[in-house]
Amino acid sequence: MTTALITHSDCLQHLNPSGHPEQVARLEHIMAALEGKDLTRVDAPLAEEVHLLRAHPQSHVEAIRAAVPATGWGHLDADTYMSPGSLTAALRAAGGAVRAVDMVVAGKARNAFVACRPPGHHAEKITPMGFCLFGTVAIAAKHALEHHGLDRVAIVDFDVHHGNGTQDLCQGDPRILFCSTHQMPLFPGTGYPDETGSDGNVLNVALPDGAGSRAFRQAMEGQVLPAVDAFAPEMVFISAGFDAHQADPLAGLNLVEDDFAWATGRICDLADEHAGGRVVSCLEGGYDLSALAASAAAHVDALMARVG
Repeated sequence: MTTALITHSDCLQHLNPSGHPEQVARLEHIMAALEGKDLTRVDAPLAEEVHLLRAHPQSHVEAIRAAVPATGWGHLDADTYMSPGSLTAALRAAGGAVRAVDMVVAGKARNAFVACRPPGHHAEKITPMGFCLFGTVAIAAKHALEHHGLDRVAIVDFDVHHGNGTQDLCQGDPRILFCSTHQMPLFPGTGYPDETGSDGNVLNVALPDGAGSRAFRQAMEGQVLPAVDAFAPEMVFISAGFDAHQADPLAGLNLVEDDFAWATGRICDLADEHAGGRVVSCLEGGYDLSALAASAAAHVDALMARVG
């Protein structure tokens, strides 16, 4: 088995205004950094209605469809835009995550990285925000549970911003453990340690500006990894945001590429122990292009290292 790389050229057609940090070049730089790696490359399919409705109500799906502009941009909030190609791109992102689950469960790939945009972890049940339209990783997790019959899955989110959308979509489902490390205070203003979910299935570890590698690794080793270990998930999902990098313009956790590779490896250790190595990673943030490309490559290399 190999590591699957799931993406689609349609994800380059989600256009934001000039100067917006969530730009087409993000995916172009990642794909250039992954060129030549021994990956099983798969086109992301469009998500089906049933996939979206596991996480969002019909009203949300219809509102996103209705917001697609014929030309130019439509505003969903102050920094979340839609262009004519945005809906298709978002459906590729969600569909790619679903395909990744199918491949990993079927043994067609050891693990998978879904390199699609727009990102998804800020999209709440009925509210698109933070550059996100649909809750991609939550959709994938619920697909693993509902379609494949898994009993427990875990999501680890190391994006610098709290995954408020994933928390909103998962906090009422005791079959899903959601763990997030993130900078605070910072957008979106959620992710306090006392936000634990109605079933205690949410773990938020807030880190201060400038925390750095040591504090991040201590948070992972001291809180996140033990929680995942105790939960014993049958599949592990990663919300792979690389905006905690020291070069990123939107935050200041001051991590480096090796931190993402290390975290990926430690998450994979637990997947090996509890989930037969099954890991699906979905791209979230990361807005310095060079740092994003290098960090994504380090992350994928760590996934590839698990292929026997």
